[in-house]
Amino acid sequence: MDKKNALRAGALAAGTTLMMLLMSSPALALARDDGDDPGPGLSVIQTLGLYVLAPLALFAVIAGLVMALDKSQKKKDTTSSNITTKGDAQATKA
Repeated sequence: MDKKNALRAGALAAGTTLMMLLMSSPALALARDDGDDPGPGLSVIQTLGLYVLAPLALFAVIAGLVMALDKSQKKKDTTSSNITTKGDAQATKA
């Protein structure tokens, strides 16, 4: 890819990102809609518990259940364990 195409692609990506940022202005969130009834805010402890500790605990429970209920503990492989190989090949002189 030459410099001209790379510059064009970068300008397009930057312009698209800038337009997306300008169109989704957070100032529009200040206007309340009809029927909007927000509840009380969460404290820092509640927010950390809900968005950090609860997912980590759920992950730990699921991972623990998967490890505890795993039934593939060193199954004996009957197809490859009974194969023996011997190196009986002899080189012949020509």
